[in-house]
Amino acid sequence: MTKENFYDILKKIPKAELHLHVEGMVSHDTVLFLYNRTCPEKKYTKKDIEELFKFRDFSDFISAFISIQQMFTIDDFSLLLRDMEKYFLRNGIVYSEVFIAPTSFIRAGMDFSKIMDIMVAGVREIKENHGIEIKYLIDVSRGFGLENALNNLNLTIELNKKYPEIIGIGLGGDENKGPATEFVQAFEKAKSARLKLVAHAGEVVGAESIEDAVQLLHVSRIGHGISSIFSEKVQKLLSEKNVALECCPTSNVFTKCYVKKIEEHPIKPLYKNGVPITLNSDDPTFFNVELLDEFYNLYKYLDFSLEDIKELICNSFEYSFLTPEQKKEYLDKVAAQWGVLFS
Repeated sequence: MTKENFYDILKKIPKAELHLHVEGMVSHDTVLFLYNRTCPEKKYTKKDIEELFKFRDFSDFISAFISIQQMFTIDDFSLLLRDMEKYFLRNGIVYSEVFIAPTSFIRAGMDFSKIMDIMVAGVREIKENHGIEIKYLIDVSRGFGLENALNNLNLTIELNKKYPEIIGIGLGGDENKGPATEFVQAFEKAKSARLKLVAHAGEVVGAESIEDAVQLLHVSRIGHGISSIFSEKVQKLLSEKNVALECCPTSNVFTKCYVKKIEEHPIKPLYKNGVPITLNSDDPTFFNVELLDEFYNLYKYLDFSLEDIKELICNSFEYSFLTPEQKKEYLDKVAAQWGVLFS
């Protein structure tokens, strides 16, 4: 299949994406606007913005991520929603569970509840206009300690009462600066509040980070999780507990911890070993990759067949926080469209 045919066909298949950061969908045009508004004397160009998104390592990426967050005013979230909408439409995504991180916005003096008023109104409009359903997971943030995590969690609990679109929490940020063991209290409280639980783990730290997230935090999914390739024990744990990895191959290549090029990524051996796998883009603008690109990378460079790709598409619905009835409805649509396109 040619690249053009692959993209044309895969775009038409209904897809879900489960590991995606709101801020990571910000477009270059929006970032250019923010930089020129913040530093008008500099007169940034599109080329300057392209250079901004070239990272040396994971810490460099985190710094760039936070610096862009810090330029936002509350009025700019309408720009983020516009960029999100375009991303979902470009990639044929009909359902997504999206991370949003409050900490930097709160530290900049913004009212996070008002931000979420805007963000929820925005996804309701996207659903009305395009039938795309979007839920939010609030990042409690590893790098700022337990007290900050509990503050973010308390916000989430209150917002969850107000908005069904806000469904749970995630533990994101640099694993080296906040191991899962420090956040047990927050996740126990979140579980008691019936929130959905996920965590980044095994992205830049060994497989023990994944084991802790599963055993201590009781998460339903693991963001990245690629260091599980080094531990049969952890792979068995993920398989037995049916905890899916939210794999983001290009993100892992950019952050250069365990893989330096796409062909080295362990997603195929993990998949063959029975670890539940979903495919995601993480931060599309930061890593210059979108969900359709990631599927093509698997097809071209990692020996995934079309049937494998179909299974990964189905997995993203299966391991979502949709109800069983909603999952079946989406999976039936995938099967029907697949049958039309590959009959």
